[in-house]
Amino acid sequence: MAKKVKTAWFCSNCGNEFSKWEGRCSACGSWGTLVEEKVATGKSKTYIDSRRSKPIKVSEIETSEMPRIKMPSGELNRVLGGGLVPGSLVLIGGEPGIGKSTLVLQNILSIKTRRVLYVSGEESAVQLKMRAERIGRLSENCYIVTETSLQSIMDHVEEIQPQILVVDSIQTIASDEIESSAGSVSQVRECAAQLLKYAKDSGVPVLLVGHINKEGSIAGPKVLEHIVDAVLQFEGDRHYMYRILRSIKNRFGSTSELGIYEMCQRGLREVTNPSEMLLSTNGEELSGVAIGITLEGIRPFLIEAQALVSTAAYGTPQRSVTGFDGRRMNMLLAVLEKRVGFKLAAKDVFLNIAGGLKVNDPALDMAVICAILSSNVDIVIPRTVCMTGEVGLSGEIRPVTRIEQRIFEAEKLGMETILIPRNNLKGVDTSKLNIKIIEVAKVEEAFRALFA
Repeated sequence: MAKKVKTAWFCSNCGNEFSKWEGRCSACGSWGTLVEEKVATGKSKTYIDSRRSKPIKVSEIETSEMPRIKMPSGELNRVLGGGLVPGSLVLIGGEPGIGKSTLVLQNILSIKTRRVLYVSGEESAVQLKMRAERIGRLSENCYIVTETSLQSIMDHVEEIQPQILVVDSIQTIASDEIESSAGSVSQVRECAAQLLKYAKDSGVPVLLVGHINKEGSIAGPKVLEHIVDAVLQFEGDRHYMYRILRSIKNRFGSTSELGIYEMCQRGLREVTNPSEMLLSTNGEELSGVAIGITLEGIRPFLIEAQALVSTAAYGTPQRSVTGFDGRRMNMLLAVLEKRVGFKLAAKDVFLNIAGGLKVNDPALDMAVICAILSSNVDIVIPRTVCMTGEVGLSGEIRPVTRIEQRIFEAEKLGMETILIPRNNLKGVDTSKLNIKIIEVAKVEEAFRALFA
């Protein structure tokens, strides 16, 4: 019996379904993003094992240590939670040209003990061979196929019997059972469900590469992120060399971990100690530079806050910020003026977070205001001094999370003095530390400790 065909409207930005056309998507607020697609009705496929199961007590469920496939990249293993879980479906998303395909390719080419099938719907086999030669890795265990039909891909999978499957990208794959074009909401949903069924039935881990939309979230229907076991976001500025791999969703590990890479000529290089690379080593001490300790996930590292304060050349003073929240900097400037008495309303203030990273950790507040004040009074902050602390509206220095990890990171990199919020050390053993700890409760106390 032929299936009935009806049409529905889908938002190309978030994947929400509507029965009729509307100018604005009520789910994500985008205008003009609704597209019409044919939807098959009637008896639909089921992707869940139909074998009967019976409820059992949670205390009677037998558990075992889940085996993981160790990837060649230690940073990738960290973000995955210890390695790739057999039978898992992992989605890696990021901006165009950020290095998603390079990250996946250089990892699978370094695997010598497992058979890998790399399906590319965007690049030819010659392009992939040239990239493999550029990153200096060729493998006898990696098979390349350029295909966009899901049914043909599954035929290749049946023939090769891979132990790891990579699909680059999910938006280019189309199923013959759906009449819409590749990349549409229904195609992405159908292909992801088919690959999920294959991963769970065979125990073969599947890596999907995905596009992102202009808001920075994974393109396609939101159900795509619900289907997969892990969503990894590869981000960074293409004009800078650093890339950050974050875990947005992970059913087999923590979402607080992140990996840091450096883009170089031979591909992506792991950055095992980002603090050393984010601190300048020219030896010249200048005013307007303060070293703060920030957290990305649960990983602490030291970073430079650079400020430049000068007399406004025009009537309206400029406020320019790179890598930090501009509204938060304006709030910190208001605290300096109102609570501490520094007149900055008629001066230009430029702030830059070194390394091209975007930092949202409020613990960098103290480093920002100290860098601004250092530039304003033209007094150098010693390179052996670092600081961490959130600044409140009344000028108080508020406690921050994971203070012990921050202090250990500062000591490891040779810092001699650290400024921290008062009463932030409760329950922390400082007897084995070789770094001088100065506790401050107000912004004025931090300034006196630095510039007295």
